[in-house]
Order: sequence, then C-alpha cells, then structure tokens
Amino acid sequence: MSLEVEIVGGVSVLGAKEWDALTDGSPILSHAFLSALEQTGCVGAGTGWQPYPITVRDNGKLVGATPLYLKGHSYGEYVFDWAWADAYQRNGIAYYPKMLIAIPFTPITGPRLLGVDAMIQALLAKAFNQQINQHSFSSAHILFPDEPTAEVLRECGWLERKGVQFRWENENFADFEDFLSRLSHDKRKKIRQERKKIAAAGVVCKRLTGSEASQTDWDFFFRCYENTYHQHHSTPYLTREFFYAIGARLPQQTLLIIAEQDGVPIAAALNLYSDQVLYGRYWGALRYVPGLHFELCYYQAQEFCIAHRIRYFEGGAQGEHKLARGFRPRPTCSFHKISHPEFQAAIENFLQYEGRGISAYHNELEERVPFKSL
Repeated sequence: MSLEVEIVGGVSVLGAKEWDALTDGSPILSHAFLSALEQTGCVGAGTGWQPYPITVRDNGKLVGATPLYLKGHSYGEYVFDWAWADAYQRNGIAYYPKMLIAIPFTPITGPRLLGVDAMIQALLAKAFNQQINQHSFSSAHILFPDEPTAEVLRECGWLERKGVQFRWENENFADFEDFLSRLSHDKRKKIRQERKKIAAAGVVCKRLTGSEASQTDWDFFFRCYENTYHQHHSTPYLTREFFYAIGARLPQQTLLIIAEQDGVPIAAALNLYSDQVLYGRYWGALRYVPGLHFELCYYQAQEFCIAHRIRYFEGGAQGEHKLARGFRPRPTCSFHKISHPEFQAAIENFLQYEGRGISAYHNELEERVPFKSL
C-alpha cells in the first residue's frame, strides 16, 4: 500500500465516479451536487466558502476524501458558533478562517470522512489535525457526521456538540390515510382539516422530477426561493444556475413540487432523494394561502415517500411543528477542535452544560410524539 495525502482545489477536479464510490449514495454528498456548488459560484472566491478537500490515494486510486472548506464566516452551517467567534474578537484573537467539514447550506447527517475502511478514515482525521497545526487555524469543525465518523472523532478526542432534528419514517404505509390512522385523533383531525382547506381554496399540487421539470419550472421555483430570503431581509445562498445544474445532473433524485391556484403557480418546494431517504430542502410562496406550507413541504413529500417506498423523510433543522405532522425527534451532533487551550477548556465546559439541556429537550419531545399508544 502506497498512500498519498493531498489537498486539491475542489471536488470538481476529481472524477465523479471515484468520488461517488466513496459515498453512501446520498444526492447531497454526490459529486454532482458539490461540484455544482463550485461551478455556479455558490462556494469559492468571494463567498467565504473556499473548497479545500483532502484526498487520499493508494497507487493513484482514490480511497479517501472529505468535503472540507476554509470558512471566512459562520453563515450557512446550522450549527451556531457566532458567540465563540465574538469571544475571540473581544480578546483580540482571529477566529476566521476556520476549517469546516460539512455539506454547504445543508443540515443533514451523513458520512464526512469518506474512506474505504476505518484506517483511511482515521488517516483523514489525522491529516485534518496536521492542517490545523501547520496553518495555525483557530478551530476546526465537522458538522452532522454519521455514527461511524463520530466514533473516529470521539477516539481522536474532539469536542462533541449535541443537537436535535426531526425525521419522519415510512412504516410501510399503504397510503396517506394509513399513515393518518396511526396518529392520535386530534392530530389526524387537524391534518385532514388543513388539507380540506387547501383543496377548497382551489390549490392543486404537481410533482416533477428533475427530468420532468422545465426551465420555466426552475425559474418559478427560484422566484419562490429568492422571495423567502427577501421576506427575511436576507440574501439567497444559492444561484439560479445551481438549481438548473442539479435538475440536469440529478434528474432522478430531484423532486420539485409546484402548487397552482386557478391554474397559476403560486408556490414551490424542492426535495432531493435516494432510494431510502428524501431530504426536504427549500420552499417559497408568492401568494399566501393558510396551510400551504404544510401541504407543500410535508404532506406532498410524505405521499411521495409512501408511493415510492422511501423509508425516511429528513425534515432538516428546527421546527417543533413537525411533531404534529408525524415527525419524530432524533439526535444529531457536530465535533469541534479548538486550537487555543483556554478557549478549548471554556467551550468544553459550555458544551457539557448545553448537552444536558439538549438531552432534556429531546426527552421532552419524545413525550409529545403524536402517535397513538399501543
């Protein structure tokens, strides 16, 4: 075995097949998705997300890699360390750039140290540490890793931060009514009422895969996506060209849901999916209709999962209202290495305190799941 560790300029410079062979098949982690971010200006120069992937080759064959970025800010991460950055600034110490292993703008759990075996994953973690020391970065962060990645990081002594998200599971439901039958009476009744109001308002939803969606459909979705950010006085992270790209590159893993009222499109939601998991991502509306968000972002996606035998629907960050729609809480985590010894100790104490609160919150959420008692 002859291993060579190297930093490359981005996922785009790697072969799609060799990168994808290391992943779990998730579209979010695919070469198509990550290279589209690079090639359409969502990450790279001027964005604060500089691609910096570490690769491992064995006699020329790619056997390990990781989606690594140098970050000039903390936007688009969904694990918030703004207070840490502020503390550094108040003490006259630079927090940025920092190193980050994550899927940009995507709070979804999955592999982060991509290796053919545990030895390669451990080598990637070691290479990550070497980069921190060599370039004197303030900190390094690995967001939403799966359990195999988490085990490697625990063994390496990284600080662990706990979190909670919401996931819906398709328990081999025959149809949407079968799913509703498993919920408590009040939650079942509320969902039926919400869907009746949507139908009474003349709203009709259509589902389009990437191969079925036209450029006009993507242009309309982008208007909705952009409007969501403008309503919150913010700037969209992703470009129109990015959505064109993933629709073309992931035609059978992209689901666009468009709502029409009286034949006029008024809202849209975008999901990505694999054989086992559907990932809810973005939505927006140009006209307000009560309950439309729940219909477009949850019920339509749940029906799609049932019809296509997709087991999980990942709801993403935040949103206790997902509980009432049949989602369950699930633990998430992130890992952090802080170069400054005193800050490392202070952040470790904070994470222990925060972790106890997150565990209690998770237990509280479990008591509120809407399913009927057996």
